[in-house]
Amino acid sequence: MERGSYRNTTAGRDGYGGGGGRSGYGGGGRSGYGGGGGRGREREFYPQHQSSAGSGGGGRGFPQQPQNRWQQRPNPPSPVTHTSSSSVPPHFNMPNDGQPKVRTLPLPDGAPKLKEQKVENTTTGPIRRPDKGGTVSIRSCNLRVNHFPVTFNPQSIIMHYNVDVRATVPPKKGLPPKKISKSDLSMIRDQLFADHPQTLPLLKTAYDGEKSIFSAVPLPEETFTVEVSKGEDERAVSYTVTITLVNKLELRKLRDYLSCRVYSIPRDILQGMDLVVKENPTRSTIALGRYFFPNNPSMVERGLEPGIIAIGGFQHSLKTTAQGLSLCLDTSVLSFRKKMSVLDFLHDRIRGFNLAEFWKYKKAVEEELLGLKVNVTHRRTKQKYTIARLTPKDTRHITFPILGEDGQNLPGSTSLVAYFKQKYRINIEYKDIPALDFGGNKTNFVPMELCVLVEGQRYPKEYLDKNASKNLKNMCLASPRERESTIQMMMKSGDGPCGGGILKNFGMNVKTSMTNVTGRVIGPPALKLSDPRGRSTSVKLDAEKCHWNLVGRSMVEGKPVECWGILDFTSNGPNWCRLRGNQFVDNLMDKYRKLGIVMKEPVCYEHSSMQKLGDYNSLSDLLEKINDRVQKNYRQRLQFLLCVMANRDHGYKCLKWIAETKVGIVTQCCLSGNANEGKDQYLTNLALKINAKIGGSNVELINRLPHFKDESPVMFIGADVNHPGSRDIDSPSIAAVVATTNWPAANRYAARVCAQEHRVEKIVNFGEVCLDLVTHYEKSNKVRPQKIVIFRDGVSESQFEMVLAQELTDLKAVFQRSNYFPTITLIVAQKRHQTRLFPTGPKEGTGNGNVFPGTVVDTMVVHPFEFDFYLCSHYGSLGTSKPTHYHVLWDEHEFTSDDLQKLIYDMCFTFARCTKPVSLVPPVYYADLAAYRGRLYYEARMSAQSPGSAVSSSSSHLASSSSSSTTSISNDPGFYKLHPNTENRMFFV
Repeated sequence: MERGSYRNTTAGRDGYGGGGGRSGYGGGGRSGYGGGGGRGREREFYPQHQSSAGSGGGGRGFPQQPQNRWQQRPNPPSPVTHTSSSSVPPHFNMPNDGQPKVRTLPLPDGAPKLKEQKVENTTTGPIRRPDKGGTVSIRSCNLRVNHFPVTFNPQSIIMHYNVDVRATVPPKKGLPPKKISKSDLSMIRDQLFADHPQTLPLLKTAYDGEKSIFSAVPLPEETFTVEVSKGEDERAVSYTVTITLVNKLELRKLRDYLSCRVYSIPRDILQGMDLVVKENPTRSTIALGRYFFPNNPSMVERGLEPGIIAIGGFQHSLKTTAQGLSLCLDTSVLSFRKKMSVLDFLHDRIRGFNLAEFWKYKKAVEEELLGLKVNVTHRRTKQKYTIARLTPKDTRHITFPILGEDGQNLPGSTSLVAYFKQKYRINIEYKDIPALDFGGNKTNFVPMELCVLVEGQRYPKEYLDKNASKNLKNMCLASPRERESTIQMMMKSGDGPCGGGILKNFGMNVKTSMTNVTGRVIGPPALKLSDPRGRSTSVKLDAEKCHWNLVGRSMVEGKPVECWGILDFTSNGPNWCRLRGNQFVDNLMDKYRKLGIVMKEPVCYEHSSMQKLGDYNSLSDLLEKINDRVQKNYRQRLQFLLCVMANRDHGYKCLKWIAETKVGIVTQCCLSGNANEGKDQYLTNLALKINAKIGGSNVELINRLPHFKDESPVMFIGADVNHPGSRDIDSPSIAAVVATTNWPAANRYAARVCAQEHRVEKIVNFGEVCLDLVTHYEKSNKVRPQKIVIFRDGVSESQFEMVLAQELTDLKAVFQRSNYFPTITLIVAQKRHQTRLFPTGPKEGTGNGNVFPGTVVDTMVVHPFEFDFYLCSHYGSLGTSKPTHYHVLWDEHEFTSDDLQKLIYDMCFTFARCTKPVSLVPPVYYADLAAYRGRLYYEARMSAQSPGSAVSSSSSHLASSSSSSTTSISNDPGFYKLHPNTENRMFFV
């Protein structure tokens, strides 16, 4: 029931069973079922970084570096200047020789003598790579990467035009102009270019579907009139289209950036070229954001549920890399609603659906249909209509005024049934059910039997049942060989990015063979456990998987369990799901005995029901009663409360919210079925999580973490923001920051959770939150950390500048006001990218075709000059392993590539709830878990305020409609404030 697996020693992300990587599906992907979505690279101005360990040119043929590590590059071309209200202003003076000089500030009185403190320029971007990449490894491996080199003519110019489209006939007086849909805009563009093929060559242009056209040739800057008909029996609509030149994109600027002649990324050129590469798939396939799926998916679709299918497609993006421009393409699998009649869809989707009793199912019908797009069958038209609502009356009783040819009302009215009989010669069969209302400014009712779902409408995977979700996951878990073959096939497809001849018209060419790189495999660290007598012992790792087990061993610091309790929610349930309490307690205590850890009998055993679990008031009273009784009778607090549930239940969220923020009890949840089965591996995993939650230490490194060999205390910080679902329009985003509380083991963490505005990525008050964690570190260790390494999750390249200019600046300003001056390194960890690594032969990877744990790539497919690398730290047991992309934004510790790669890989072995290295560095992993826990708090509060609701805000088919008062309460920082008894414990593992 906890967010982890009870079937092996690695806990999956979401919790009630399955293990594997962070999202639990073997490929190690963080979210989704396989390929993650890359994001466009958007950066402006990056100063250089020269490590003291570097030499001369600083690697890869770059220009000579300034001697000071934090200086700007000499004469950067056209830098974009940013201002900041921070108390840490830039101090740069440019002398006549063009070399910037940094004016340093004196240390405030009482500041520790760490280093000379400099006030950094907040306009800086990610630092430069300090060397030519890492060299340390236990072996090398030959890999193929799904990056396809792109060549282009640097003398070419892409013309960027603005396209303004308006209806020729203005709206009636008092009415706003009707918004033109993307599908209509595409039809208008196609018709315009068909009308003027000589001056508007279709195959030499790319359209973004809204306002921009990129062209390989000059286009006339004129105003055109276009007549568009959506069907043979549709009246043509007239539009006015105005084309205006916006910019000329000179590709030589991109060449100069890739060859490190300039350091300001030509973002507009990359956006234009990326659109050119997407043009053919956009025309030939079903385009959903960055995803593309075949128009005729029958050959690649697979049924998931009645009316729901899974379709395989692809996604791709352009990347600026060390080898030049490259196209990164990866496979994707998503769930869709099947193209079928609306009535057939309702029969498939709604259990027991019967047209004769339609009104009984009205609410379920609305949940399935509202917002979907349909085509109509009574007219030959391409138009797509969006279902706004159901009519309040059945079709038989719907009437409306008769309109004349001029659009004016004529005397009298007609019925919907008579209208279709008279105009289309169609006898409506189902007259006793509502019609579909397409909304708009005029009557637009159509009987359901004449409507068909439009192809390519996505069905959120969160709504799938258990079996369908499992099938979708299996579709995504293609072996490395299968995935590589599919990628190659899609690259060569006529519907792919290389088809249609469009790239050639723009002077571009994409090689259809993957990039070959040489990877390095970093050796695993030496790990420390204890034997059952408490004596320190080393760990022998599995040679291929880097796993270890606890057979004959114990946690390195097993906390005695002396005051714990059981809350059994299955007591009143049927026999098959009831917990066999005595047997379970005996098994768990026996497991602790074998681990050499003291575990006494539970001090309380409370019986309850699953119904009470879902009732906020009853559950709150129950937890308060248990807590008070234990403190009164035993004069100590519960170390943890083990809560047993019959099945997955929304009350889990409420339990966590009340226990961790209101009462101050650490809980460990489990399912009665798993508990009764009592498998040894399950009990071991349970013991690992419990030990971490009550302050123990499961595994430690024998040697200190790389690079930090001196006695200076170090803190590692992880930060992440959890955003609401795409259809949720007002729920807050949840930020979480975690930090280590011990050194040198650096394996225990404290967390802080807070809410912020809807879909805001910047962590508000980041500096204050970090200072609070530093204060706790100081209380625990009697000293402040002198070195801080921050791992930031969830940001794309376009947000790097925000992280540096706002979050890092805020952190430094808060520290400075507190007379605190640690050295800081800031690293972004990205899992939402498309890069995949494939061994070129059996000896280059593991037995299942994945790369070895510890494989790192820092050449060819990485950034031309910034400090980044790909690290696959886990063993991919299923599917294709996905490496994590680490990108260093700021570094005051002068890391070399080898030091940082080894540091991160070693830390991946210290994750508390498994016995193998994880796919993501633990500070980020924990921050993600803590942010998700904050999301559960919010959803629990929403459920508590609407007790009749059986569905949480994150899983509702409809957008959130919570009131403004509810939203303000949920954005209140106090709402997410952890109880003092839990805020500095690892309650989130």
